[in-house]
Amino acid sequence: MSNHSIYQNESANQNELKRGLKARHLTMISLGGSIGTGLFLGSGAAIHSAGPGGALLAYLIIGVMVYFIMTGLAELAAFMPTSGAFSTYATRFIDPALGFALGWNYWYSWAITLAAELSASTLVMKFWFPDSPSWVWSGIFIVLIFGLNILSVKGYGEGEYWFSFIKVATIIIFIVVGLLMIFGIMNGGHSIGFKNFTIKDAPFHGGIIAVLGVFLTAGFSFQGTEIIGVAAGESENPRVSVPKATRSIFWRILLFYVLAILVIGLIIPYTTESLKSDSIMVSPFTLVFKKAGLAFAASFMNAVILTAVLSAGNSSLYASTRILYAMAKEGQAPRFFGNLNKRGIPVAALIATTIVGMLAFLASVFGDGAIYMWLLNAAGITGFIFWLGIAVSHYRFRKAYVAQGYSLDKLPYRAKLYPFGPILAFVVCLVVILAQDYQAFISDKIDWMSIIAAYLGIPLFLVMWFGYKFIKKTKVIPLEECVIDEVEK
Repeated sequence: MSNHSIYQNESANQNELKRGLKARHLTMISLGGSIGTGLFLGSGAAIHSAGPGGALLAYLIIGVMVYFIMTGLAELAAFMPTSGAFSTYATRFIDPALGFALGWNYWYSWAITLAAELSASTLVMKFWFPDSPSWVWSGIFIVLIFGLNILSVKGYGEGEYWFSFIKVATIIIFIVVGLLMIFGIMNGGHSIGFKNFTIKDAPFHGGIIAVLGVFLTAGFSFQGTEIIGVAAGESENPRVSVPKATRSIFWRILLFYVLAILVIGLIIPYTTESLKSDSIMVSPFTLVFKKAGLAFAASFMNAVILTAVLSAGNSSLYASTRILYAMAKEGQAPRFFGNLNKRGIPVAALIATTIVGMLAFLASVFGDGAIYMWLLNAAGITGFIFWLGIAVSHYRFRKAYVAQGYSLDKLPYRAKLYPFGPILAFVVCLVVILAQDYQAFISDKIDWMSIIAAYLGIPLFLVMWFGYKFIKKTKVIPLEECVIDEVEK
């Protein structure tokens, strides 16, 4: 049975995912999915290390790559909406072994991210309640996130809608306030202009090497945009809502990331040492709001960062649960993870993911933290690995679609600039994966522990890929034999 048929005949079958996500949910998930602590906290360090121009260039290049990945994913998801898209598409259009490795890679990545967000939530709350125990806040938040996901897919969608709304509103307010300061309207008549782009070696501090160093930070900031592909299988009308949510993604990347970093770079000199800090008190957003004379800036940004953390935790649990469900349906995970309750929720997959996330969090709190850091490091590069998988899946899908005689006019959404888009995305992803810890290789003494920690995710992925390939004797599927859901030729 094709995955597409799983989602049909809904009234006839109780054991199915429910199409409970409305167009507004999907639009806001795609809008706010990539806005998180990477932008609110990490952007300052990026500007400090590469200068305002270098940070802008890095975010632009990664933004263009993400645009091509997302338009490719939208082409796939609008034509064949399936929850847990990445493993399914790779299984159908490349090799079941690669689908298996990408699926488990994605599940593991988000399960560990759930633990990371629980850790972050306790730090955020200690801004207001410094003497409170960590487990209290992590317990409250895991119950909240689990509750949103166990109720129905609409519960996840509604939670994500409001979390994303707060983040998007904050960035719009930030950009407006920043522009008013730059032009002297909100800064006592004193125009800042472009003077911070001309100090010392600005705008490109550290040259191309520094820009390369920011690639990874920028990539982590954008991770989460692909969740729209996972959610497509549970949206009311994916053939309409997925293309609609994707069409304006390039402008959203430009607005939220590039414009926000430009504002920070113009207002805060890149030489400001506190930009390196991960503290909410010296988040570049907090610094700009304080310069604008807003005394409550730190508390306001802390509240916004809390919504970003909860949003990431909510999405982590949703995405990892659905990928586990999809793999169970493909026979690549234990079958019981494919069971659904009457509300269409894969409860076993949800509980298993929650337990793994909690165990990883407890390892960070009650252990020496070493196990947790290794898990986190192994998950660090996984985002680029599954992006790379999406690029190749899209490339192969289009080739198979044409090879089997189907008309491109029948696609609900067609990604622009094919095959340039997926090829560029593949190359940029590969460069970031291989060069992520380049500093360790060019230092006087090579830090092998740093290298192992940074690249740990790659051998784990390869072991799963080639292990499955060896056991199941899978081969790359010829284009003419790829399974494409029936459509008029």
